Amino acid sequence: MLEDAELADGVQLTYAALILLGTRKALNRLLGQSELVFEYRSGESPGPAQERVEFREGALLFLDPLWALVNKRNDLQSWQDGLYMKQLPTFNEGAVREAILNAVAHRDYRLHGSVFVRQHPSRIRIESPGGFLPGITPETILHKQAPRNRRLAEALGRCGLVERSGQGFDRILEACILESKPRPRFDGTDDYQVFITLDGQVQDVRFLRLLEAIGLEQVHSFDTDHLLILDLSYRGQAIPISLRPRIQELIETGVLEHMGRKVFPSRRLMTLLGEKGKYTRLKGLDRPAQRALILQHLKDSEDGAKLEDLQQVLPGLHERTIKDWLQKLKTEGLIHPVGRTRGTKWFIGPPV
Repeated sequence: MLEDAELADGVQLTYAALILLGTRKALNRLLGQSELVFEYRSGESPGPAQERVEFREGALLFLDPLWALVNKRNDLQSWQDGLYMKQLPTFNEGAVREAILNAVAHRDYRLHGSVFVRQHPSRIRIESPGGFLPGITPETILHKQAPRNRRLAEALGRCGLVERSGQGFDRILEACILESKPRPRFDGTDDYQVFITLDGQVQDVRFLRLLEAIGLEQVHSFDTDHLLILDLSYRGQAIPISLRPRIQELIETGVLEHMGRKVFPSRRLMTLLGEKGKYTRLKGLDRPAQRALILQHLKDSEDGAKLEDLQQVLPGLHERTIKDWLQKLKTEGLIHPVGRTRGTKWFIGPPV
C-alpha cells in the first residue's frame, strides 16, 4: 500500500510517509520538526494560551482530533430571514482543514519550527515555516501552483484530502465567499514563514440571500473566478483586469448586468431581495441623467467648474467618462472651457 501511494521505495520509507503516518517515537528520532501546535485564546493577550495541545504524529492521525479542538469552540452565528432563523458556524470545516493540510504539505521541513494553529473566538491564524516559493504571492496564489514537497502533496491528493493540482487556496476562498466572510489574509508573511488568517464573522447576510435567489444548483456551477466577480460586484468594488474576461459568462446567465465598465447584480435578483434602491445605486445614472446633471451643475456654477468638481457630482463615473461628456457637450456648443490642463474651468453656453 505504501509503495502504491509512493510513500515507500522498496523497503525504504520516505519522509512523506513519516509526515503523514509516523508515530511520535519515530518523529522524535528522525523528524522532530514535523509537529503541529494548537493554541486557543479567548482574547488578544499575548500571555499563556488557555488551551495548548502539541501533535507530534502523522498528519493523517491528528487531523480529526485537531478539528474536534477547533469545533469545540465553533460558535453558531444566527440571523432572522423572514419567518426563519438561520445559522452558520463561525469556522467552516472544509476551509480550516484545507488550510491546515496546506501548511503541512507546503511547509519547509529543513527549518526547525513547528506549524501553529492559533484559534480565537472569531478567527484562526495558521503559521507554517518557510515563505512562499518564487513566483507565488498573496496576489497570485489563486492561479499559480508550486508545491514545495511534491511527493507529500500528491499523497494527500490521492487520499482526496487536498487538490493535487495546487495550493487548494481556491477551496478556502470559495468557502469564505459562499458564507459572506472576509477573504483569507496573509499579513505577516515573509521569506521564512507563511501566515494565513481565516476570519469567521459573517459580513452581510443580504449576500447570502442573493446566493439563495440565484439558486444553489447554479451557484455550485460557478468556479472561483465567478464567485469573486459576484462578490465584488455586489459590494460595488472594481473587478480586477485579470477577471474581466469572465464577466460576460455571468451576464449571459442573467446573474449580472453592466453599464460601461460597471458590473452589478441583475435587476431581477435585486428585486427578489427587495433591494431595488441598491440596484439603482450600483447601476448609477443612465446617460440622459448624466448629461442633464452635468449641464445643471454648470448652469448653477457662475464661476465655472473644474473636473474634480464634476467628479464629486458624479462619483460613480470614471474620470475618462466625464471627460468624454465634456468634449461631447463642447462639440454641441452647450459648454466651453477656460484655461488649460488641470486648472481648466467649464462654463455653460458657447464661448463668448
